Amino acid sequence: MAENLLEVRNLTITPTGAEAPVLHDVSLSLAPGERVGLIGESGSGKSLTAQSVMGLLPEELQAQGTVSLQGFAGNILDAKERTLAKMRSDLVSMVFQEPMSALNPLMRIGDQIAEVLRIHGEVARGDIPGRVLDLLTSVHLPDPNSARYAYPHQMSGGQRQRVMLAIALANSPRLLICDEPTTALDVTVQKHMLDLISERVATVQAGLLFITHDLAVVAGVCDRVIVMYAGRIVETGSVTQIFTDPQHEYTRGLLASSDLDATDAHGKLFTLKTALSYAGPVDGAGPIDEAGSDDEDEQSAADGPADVREPAPASARETSTGDGSAPLIDVSGVSKHFRSRGLLLRRRSPVRALDDITFSVASGQRLGIVGESGSGKSTLLNLLSGLDRPTAGRVRVGDIRVESASSSALRSLRDDLQIVFQDPFASLDPRMRVEDIVSEPLVARGTAREERLARVEEMLLAVDLDTKAMRRYPHQFSGGQRQRISIARALVTRPQILVADEPVSALDVSVRSQVLNLLTDLVDDYALTLLFVSHDLGVVKHLCSDVIVMKDGHIVESGSTEDIYAHPREEYTRSLIAATPSLAGALASAT
Repeated sequence: MAENLLEVRNLTITPTGAEAPVLHDVSLSLAPGERVGLIGESGSGKSLTAQSVMGLLPEELQAQGTVSLQGFAGNILDAKERTLAKMRSDLVSMVFQEPMSALNPLMRIGDQIAEVLRIHGEVARGDIPGRVLDLLTSVHLPDPNSARYAYPHQMSGGQRQRVMLAIALANSPRLLICDEPTTALDVTVQKHMLDLISERVATVQAGLLFITHDLAVVAGVCDRVIVMYAGRIVETGSVTQIFTDPQHEYTRGLLASSDLDATDAHGKLFTLKTALSYAGPVDGAGPIDEAGSDDEDEQSAADGPADVREPAPASARETSTGDGSAPLIDVSGVSKHFRSRGLLLRRRSPVRALDDITFSVASGQRLGIVGESGSGKSTLLNLLSGLDRPTAGRVRVGDIRVESASSSALRSLRDDLQIVFQDPFASLDPRMRVEDIVSEPLVARGTAREERLARVEEMLLAVDLDTKAMRRYPHQFSGGQRQRISIARALVTRPQILVADEPVSALDVSVRSQVLNLLTDLVDDYALTLLFVSHDLGVVKHLCSDVIVMKDGHIVESGSTEDIYAHPREEYTRSLIAATPSLAGALASAT
């Protein structure tokens, strides 16, 4: 045991009062300097394992087994809080998924790093300011001296995640745990962050436990992989072994459902079920228990032929004839500038969020909008939906001139243009039942209750949810199911245009495939025009026929998806494509 940095043996976790454990007899080890990826879907037990190592398990969970760490005497599971507090950061540190939640919004960045250094007493008080600056410099912040005095909200997501890494490495821990640290980051920022984690771990000679559902990320960062399913470890081995010759059917399903270039006989992405039905289970491998899946929505129509759905209403089908008429959306010379104030209310120069944007979208078109944070994507959506007005230029959606529309015209516009947001848990009212959530747009229109009820049932069936879901609340559903509820709410007004704003970025790979298959079916069945906003270029390539690339408020490139990906003209577009994680590319580099 002495040669291993981390040793977990027979770890079993059971909620108080429950008979069945949520983590079953987990054993794993990690050598000094080794980089291990822990993969699996939500609910597989990845984060519980990490919390056990950190001594952060909630009180209502009872743990059995042993967790040993070099430099720490005894079993972490039995240690007192004061002992654990000393262990954290000195021996083991953690980078969480959402830095805005982990950072104190009322403290400057430099003070938060200095607090860690003072508490652990490894640096003399007089040397702390210099050490803070060194740490911010080491994580390659563009202006580390200014960053010391910034608050978290004044930094981008990638910058905040770099600060979290600086805090985690402040006392040169022996083990660094990263729990989905790049899930919501742009592809270029994600690549820089992953390179930085690898660099800093090597510099301080720490072990790395990297938790994620993104298999391409694991292949690029880690030496060894541990696959978890339903609270158990089902397979472990080197990156090359696991990703080229998986022995467990669950691993095979994960690999197939993560491949956005592979489709079944119906042209659909593989899900866990369809991947196994094509490949068949491996002899001797344990069966996948569908009842333990994160989503009950494995019974997706994406798993079968598209023609099992009810046909779209005639009113929906007739709105998208593709007869060469005027474009459904026409944006011409649009600019949007925001005025801001600095310290002491001094005026700053206007922020040019959009600058001379021109494009059009035909009825029935599937347009992808890609670009990094700050490129202007969200501002553009606000203008299209009438939530904001342009500083200059013209925006026409259907027959409505959005920049000069009346309140009644804007209400009509929002019936025809509906948005599905990135985080369904944040966009669904937790106090409302699904029936009320989905029918709310119809209530605003004054639709009679009988018609509302019929429309809600129609939409829930369309997104492959049972009508029994109507009486339940959002927290009673998984992430993929909540996103289906959001889609049902968006479609209940029978819009012409569906805007999807990063709708799958936070979902597990198999659930992502289900939702993308569902969107493909719904766009066809309901004759929708789709605007799909994403930083995941692989998703856009699969779903969209055309794409526009945005940078700093400008459209730098546009055209058919096939042409843009095969022959990008702009260096910025090439950098986005190159930064997109690729499992095949990572494996080629590893070998």
